[in-house]
Amino acid sequence: MTNIPDSPADPDHSTTRRWRLARRLLLAVAALVTLLALFYTVENWRGKRAWENCRRALEARGEVLDWANFIPPPVPDDQNFYKAPRMQEWFVKQSFAAAGFQTPGALATTPRQTTNLVLASVKIVPSGAALDSQPPAAVLRFDDPSARERAAQLLSETLGPCVIGAQMCILVGQPLGQLKPLHLVLQADTPPGVSGLTAFFPGNPLTNLALAYSALNYLRVDATGSNSFQVSLKDPVYGAADYLAWTDPLTPQFDLVRKALERPYARIDCDYQQPFGIGIPNFVAIRQVSQILSQRAQSYLLLGQPEAAWRELSLVHDLCRILEARPAGKPVTLVGAMINVAVAGLYVGIIEDGLRLHAWREPQLLAIERQLHDRDLLALVVEAFHEERAGIIRTFETSTPAQLVKLFDSAPSPGNWRELLDHTAFKGMLTCMPRGWFFQNMATGAEMEQQWLPCLDVPNRSVHAQQASEIMRRESRQFEHPSPYAFLVTKALPNYLKAVQTTARNQTLVNQAQLACALERYRLAQGQYPASLDALTPHFIESLPHDLIGGQPLNYRTQAAAYVLYSVGWNEKDDGGIPGKTREEGDWVWGLR
Repeated sequence: MTNIPDSPADPDHSTTRRWRLARRLLLAVAALVTLLALFYTVENWRGKRAWENCRRALEARGEVLDWANFIPPPVPDDQNFYKAPRMQEWFVKQSFAAAGFQTPGALATTPRQTTNLVLASVKIVPSGAALDSQPPAAVLRFDDPSARERAAQLLSETLGPCVIGAQMCILVGQPLGQLKPLHLVLQADTPPGVSGLTAFFPGNPLTNLALAYSALNYLRVDATGSNSFQVSLKDPVYGAADYLAWTDPLTPQFDLVRKALERPYARIDCDYQQPFGIGIPNFVAIRQVSQILSQRAQSYLLLGQPEAAWRELSLVHDLCRILEARPAGKPVTLVGAMINVAVAGLYVGIIEDGLRLHAWREPQLLAIERQLHDRDLLALVVEAFHEERAGIIRTFETSTPAQLVKLFDSAPSPGNWRELLDHTAFKGMLTCMPRGWFFQNMATGAEMEQQWLPCLDVPNRSVHAQQASEIMRRESRQFEHPSPYAFLVTKALPNYLKAVQTTARNQTLVNQAQLACALERYRLAQGQYPASLDALTPHFIESLPHDLIGGQPLNYRTQAAAYVLYSVGWNEKDDGGIPGKTREEGDWVWGLR
């Protein structure tokens, strides 16, 4: 008898097919869940093991990774800077302006109603043409190679003593209302126009340390008629006396800071158990106070008042104690250490201005030299490297996945769809990834940070420049290939090369400034600079600081009535005292010009 198959419409057959399909789906889901569970288990185990191995290796080298070692001990309130009146609200983790440390409204504007400070009027005439009735200060040929240098000299003489302020303004010694623009005649067969004259005049008629690596143009050329032009100094420009008058209302607040700094310790009152939740110094406040004080000191130097300048300069120096976190010197963030490096650069810039102007006298020079002797930027940056690593380790080990996602989450720019997509993908990966990947990133980051530590050799006060550059090249090649074991490192790891390089440069300036003070003291006593640095010891300086790069003596030679003092710089090559266009090129030169 022939079997007749069930009809496709048979209900029992449809039910059987659905059960078979459901069973297969359940088996697939179970397999997927099992695979995911196995994947997470394996990755978490691998990550934990990688970090434990990394930790053991680092601790075997003597590295301290336990965050508890970076928590500062308590200090008495009456010995604590932050417990002095107003210091907590001014200098801890909040808006500077909102805290009440206000600057006069006049500082936000220029002291004049005009747009630019006119230095010269320029008339272009053909060769042999009759001159105007107004006698010019000089008649120069546009195509004469020496004319540009002569024009720069005339502009500099018209402007008189001046400096670049810490906030990139221009401070002028003479009252601006007394400045009389000079009249120049340029002979040219083909009128050069605005662009030609802009190239003819120097972009910077000012010479001070702040512009050693700056391409900023401080001059502006405008047409005022047919073949007539004016050369102006761009805003903001302040007369030294005017700037002091406008900032004098801040002196009571500065005096409060001075009084607070008489206390020996600076410990922020907060819970130090969670590194990323601790109170930190208000870096914006410290920077702004340092900049205003620096410009006040520069103004006093322009006015020939070195003792008043020294008073402001001393407060810039003493403010760094906030960043040094005494008594323990812990914890110090890398941002805080680099702000300290930047403030040291401001401090040295004021010293250089006073030396260039020959404004400092023996008492101030001796006091500055002693302060410079104690400035060790390298040690604080190395301490920050250790603190950053221990803080990240503590955070990764104690935070929940949701807290870690929040820590690394950053909002995209409004309206930027590419950033939004990248942000969404990154946040999704952080939410779903195994915890073991966090540990893998910890191990990767800790090992990378360990490579950078020998670049700053604190005991020998030296910096290994080429070693740092090679580490950066190696890391760049490594990061060319994305990896879940390093993607957080690529996003969060600081720019260690820039930190090492800036620290090396500014510590070199500190060392050079110490020598420059001794050289100026020698000049004041002997009437000239010495033929060699050896003549400075021991009367004018206890010992000669060496070049951080390479460890050799700093290079020095007299030049006319001044001198050139320089380090071989980042390229570790003696370029004869010729600076480069970047900090990687040429020598690091300190020269009186």
